[in-house]
Amino acid sequence: MKFSVLGCGRWGSFISWYLCSKKGYDVCLYGRESSKAFQLLKNTRKNEYVSLDEKILLTSELEKAVDFADIIIISISAQNLREFVRDLVANYHLKDKKIILCMKGLETPSGKRLTQVCIEEGIDKNNIAVWLGPGHIQDFTNGIPNCMTIDSYNKELTYFLADNLASDLIRFYYGDDIIGNEIGAACKNIMGICAGALDGLGFGAMKGPLMVRGAFEVSKFITAMGGDGYTAYGLTHLGDYETTLFSKYSNNRNFGEKLALGLPFDKLAEGVKTSEAVYKKAQQMGVDMPITEAVYKVLFENADLKAAISSLFNRSVKTEKYSWFLNAKNFPSLLK
Repeated sequence: MKFSVLGCGRWGSFISWYLCSKKGYDVCLYGRESSKAFQLLKNTRKNEYVSLDEKILLTSELEKAVDFADIIIISISAQNLREFVRDLVANYHLKDKKIILCMKGLETPSGKRLTQVCIEEGIDKNNIAVWLGPGHIQDFTNGIPNCMTIDSYNKELTYFLADNLASDLIRFYYGDDIIGNEIGAACKNIMGICAGALDGLGFGAMKGPLMVRGAFEVSKFITAMGGDGYTAYGLTHLGDYETTLFSKYSNNRNFGEKLALGLPFDKLAEGVKTSEAVYKKAQQMGVDMPITEAVYKVLFENADLKAAISSLFNRSVKTEKYSWFLNAKNFPSLLK
């Protein structure tokens, strides 16, 4: 099999390394000529995360990258996906090629999942898959294994990709809820920002309750969006909390901590725009998501961080009975 990875940032460069060095596949890595990340790889064949094997074809010509591969992996900013895919569909030959999205987020302001964006722009839904779940590049490249998920609308594609991408470094699971997995993966970045803010304020002990209540509100949102609420407790959401809420490598956690400390942060934190998309969508659907709301108001309405946390404690007392969620007839009441 031949793979082209479109996007040469942190995950794009790692995926290229993984597919070539761990799996032995033919790989082409694409980046924009104007990109600093691409220029670094072009000049040195390495970045702060990986060193690329000489067998990996590195190109800034998108047509060459598309023509090279049977399977195309896209790893770019979630908010740039629609324009990027629109260009791909309009100008390049994608027929019968499989597309894997290795990225997490919801489109702002539509609140749409990233596979929905691809389908709307003309990609066959049966050719799209997502690669999601926990793991940091710095751990993987040091030989520390983890588990991840492949999901799609096409079960044959899910099984094929998971079976052929697995190694002793990444154990893959077959996803069975693409709605829940996409949403859960996106929403964990919101919780990562909140976790970092708690660290910055010296409230790290509250990350335990954050994990429980965060997963619960995301499970409600997944259900409202047509997915299986149980998925919030799987690899792509709760299973990704360690790498997002606790790790020094988490961009979203680091962003939240720097925010609380009043310090700048110059890397991409997808949870920022995702908090806007999720909050607005939840408001439209009548889903109560207090943690997401607090993050959104701090980031987009200049709410005071400590006051936002206090507002969570001033909410009315609730019964902690999660089994109630499993009874579908209770769902309308559970949204409150």
